[in-house]
Amino acid sequence: MDTTISADQPEALRSYGWATATPGPSLLIFGAVHGNEQSGTHAIRRWIERFESGQARLKRGRLTMVPVANPKAFFKNEREGDRNLNRNFVPTDKPQNFEDHVVNALAPLLESHDALLDLHSYSGDGVPFAMTGPLNNTGTLEPFARQLEEEAFAKAVGLPTIVQGWLEVYDKAVQASNGAIRAEHGIGTNEFMRSRGGYAITVESGSHADPEAIEIADRCIAGVLNLLDMADVTVEPVARYTTHHMKDVFMRQHKDDKMTREWQNFDPFKTGDLLATRADGTQILAPFDGCMIFPQSDAEVNREWFYLALTDHA
Repeated sequence: MDTTISADQPEALRSYGWATATPGPSLLIFGAVHGNEQSGTHAIRRWIERFESGQARLKRGRLTMVPVANPKAFFKNEREGDRNLNRNFVPTDKPQNFEDHVVNALAPLLESHDALLDLHSYSGDGVPFAMTGPLNNTGTLEPFARQLEEEAFAKAVGLPTIVQGWLEVYDKAVQASNGAIRAEHGIGTNEFMRSRGGYAITVESGSHADPEAIEIADRCIAGVLNLLDMADVTVEPVARYTTHHMKDVFMRQHKDDKMTREWQNFDPFKTGDLLATRADGTQILAPFDGCMIFPQSDAEVNREWFYLALTDHA
């Protein structure tokens, strides 16, 4: 547990920052946006100690670290305090819950930095991965012009698996949810950062309880510091990256809708493969060669059941 979080002040946000006189990028790093995802917190605190002790030195620009972005949820060791901080990350003049207040406090930090590294973990087993946003576009949903910087940022963390294109496909889920989910629920820290002219990635560093997730988060921080030439660190390059481009989503329409098997994240499929069967017997066949993303076999009705992605190797 983060030793700065205590019972007498469990809801206090703390940030740690360093700046130099040498011009350079401004980098922001978050941990524990979800309170039970603490590998990023531990990794960030390692780097705070390194900078404070002189083991690491900031070469240029400005660096800010927030080891616990949601202290109420962190103190509870639960995903949420009052609600999911990474859904509806939109400042409000009329905060209704703890996370609304946190958004209002964190938003100015995001607005004053160029890049965000948001460190997460997941339940169960899986493959660590990085998530990027849209391709460059001038559309109305998530206009973006920093795709190349963001892709380089994602590759710098040293994870060979990248997921691209969340919000556009989430919008399809909103349209198909019969009002069960809203568009603002797709806005997290990354989407807010892009809306303010910056760029951002989320890293899922591994299983919540796996000590290796801390080591992965630690290396991710080293990777972005190396990329931006903000500290003298050495990071082993990745020989090959796999990028999964999110393209479609299927909603669970009835409690008796069934997947053909217990699909796992990144499980591949071929065009025409049977993925699931609706309660009325309608078969859902794979529309292209690709892989599963975020399957939820027990999803509630009118919620996202599974996403489909196209896969590139480079």
